[in-house]
Amino acid sequence: MIIHLKDQISAIEAGKIAIENQAFHIVYNNKNVLITGSGLKEIPLELESKVDQFWVFPNDMQLSSKKYQTEKREVQIGKIKIGGTTNNTVLIGGPCSVESEEQIRESSELLVSLGLSTLRGGCYKPRTSPYSFQGMELEGLKLLSKMRGEYGLNVITEVRDATQIDEIIEYSDVIQVGAKAMYDQGILRACAKTNKPILIKRGFGSTLQEFVQAAEFVLSGGNENVILCERGLRTFETGTRFTLDLCGVAWLQEYTNLPIILDPSHAMGYAYGVPSLARACVAMGIDGLLIEAHPNPKVAKSDASQQLNHAEFTALLETLRPVAESVGYKMI
Repeated sequence: MIIHLKDQISAIEAGKIAIENQAFHIVYNNKNVLITGSGLKEIPLELESKVDQFWVFPNDMQLSSKKYQTEKREVQIGKIKIGGTTNNTVLIGGPCSVESEEQIRESSELLVSLGLSTLRGGCYKPRTSPYSFQGMELEGLKLLSKMRGEYGLNVITEVRDATQIDEIIEYSDVIQVGAKAMYDQGILRACAKTNKPILIKRGFGSTLQEFVQAAEFVLSGGNENVILCERGLRTFETGTRFTLDLCGVAWLQEYTNLPIILDPSHAMGYAYGVPSLARACVAMGIDGLLIEAHPNPKVAKSDASQQLNHAEFTALLETLRPVAESVGYKMI
């Protein structure tokens, strides 16, 4: 249940009420708001005189639900906005991993030359094998920050575990919670304490409800700037890396109020299929697209098979713009 308290209830009193009722207390749109588990279906008698409005839900997808807020949430990323009524589709580009200053500088120059705004590169890599490239870590973060300063780009990078969450928050504009970290409550609760945008990727074995409830951890802690990212599910199919769940995206658009970004690079796993998937994604009227691109994918230290080279990335953007326009969106 979500409860809006009456305006005369102070934040201090609201905090006490929250503790007494085992509820979360946040301030949203200048209102003191309490969030309880969805099992509560009626206002407790002792609270009736203090309640302005309340909403009952069938499950714990509450703050993210269109039943609570019908309009899509707007999220500010640096100088750009997505969600809300912006009809912007942000194209996030860059390599899977930051590997060197030369490599990430080439990537930055590509984005700027194309009029794009947002650079992604992994610094702490949550690899399945301990023998794979684990990322440049803090050195990589500093390189991303340097590119932001020199080229005016927004920076997105992934947090691997809770031990480096403070570094990620300090150096990035958007904190990416990867598919393998979606259930990490240490990361989610730390993300709830910042106002920076949080991009949460769906775990490859997670249901839609589990995915959205990960977002609720951040929303219920007071951070309203949450973005969902669909990046493919693990299915019986072995010809592709994962299976991109566009049906799930349609469901999220129907029932949640959160901006949605799609990642066809990780879903497909092979560069040849990324452009067609990307166009299908944009045709759904989404808020963002994450495409991995590397100056020379053949020598990439991670996910080499799925990264486009810079010429392919440029050609793809030219085909995406008219698709976005056809559904009333603009690539930025």
